[in-house]
Amino acid sequence: MPYPEAVNLAFNRASIAADYAFGTPDKDVPGAPGYWLALREGALFVRAEEPGQAPELPFGAAPPAGPFAVPPVYVGTWRGKPLRALRLEPEADIPHRLRAVPSGYRSEDLGEALLTLAGLARQVLHWRDRSRVCPACGGAPREIPGSFGARCPDCAREYYPRIHPAVIVLIRRGEEYLFVRKPGWPQGQYGMVAGFVEFAESFEECVVREVMEETGLTVADIRYAGSQNWPFPSQIMAGFTARYAGGELAVDTTELESAAWFSVKNPPAALPPASSIARHLIDRYAPDLAAAVLAKK
Repeated sequence: MPYPEAVNLAFNRASIAADYAFGTPDKDVPGAPGYWLALREGALFVRAEEPGQAPELPFGAAPPAGPFAVPPVYVGTWRGKPLRALRLEPEADIPHRLRAVPSGYRSEDLGEALLTLAGLARQVLHWRDRSRVCPACGGAPREIPGSFGARCPDCAREYYPRIHPAVIVLIRRGEEYLFVRKPGWPQGQYGMVAGFVEFAESFEECVVREVMEETGLTVADIRYAGSQNWPFPSQIMAGFTARYAGGELAVDTTELESAAWFSVKNPPAALPPASSIARHLIDRYAPDLAAAVLAKK
């Protein structure tokens, strides 16, 4: 079976490669005008553009006014200019000539590029916020040049950004596909079994365990299908396909609201957001089912 093609989804750096260049905080030139990735809770500040214009990041030498929950940090360049991320306190006012736009994975107001940049900022700022104090001695870690890592000057321990691996799997049984639903999801929307990798566990072992725990089913022919950076707040999602091998559906209601088998003749009411690897798996490996859902709208 051919190895899957690269998955250049939203939140993956390849999706912004034409305009973005990675950079570490020590490469910043203080005071140089640049673009600002300013977050406040779940929103990204963009220019208050005229009707019909695409959202744009604010540009200038000074950041939007605080107070800051996480101070500005250089994260590279955007279109050849410095790109810096910051998080404002929830009570901060919306800066003049800017507007706040939801930047979660369900957002329909930002294009893929700004959605990815907001995810980059979210992940970097999450790490900066969590690395202010050394967990070993209580010291104040300092930046390690050339990286986003931090070194404690008191005990010399080093720390680097933590990315948490998780799996998500599309399960097929003949012409049917297994979808699950979690409480709080939009009305009618279904997704797939997913979960975090545990100690001493491979991705494939995680797929088997999560499917069994959440649905009571066993699976076989597990195949890797691509991955997606998932900055909510700091995951990497490894996508898989698998074949139903046995068992009766028994939903773990501590995690799921429901689970069911769907087909072209009986599709779910709604699919996962277009920016997600869950949607990619459906579009790539169950295109007829995806078309059936869209045809109902």
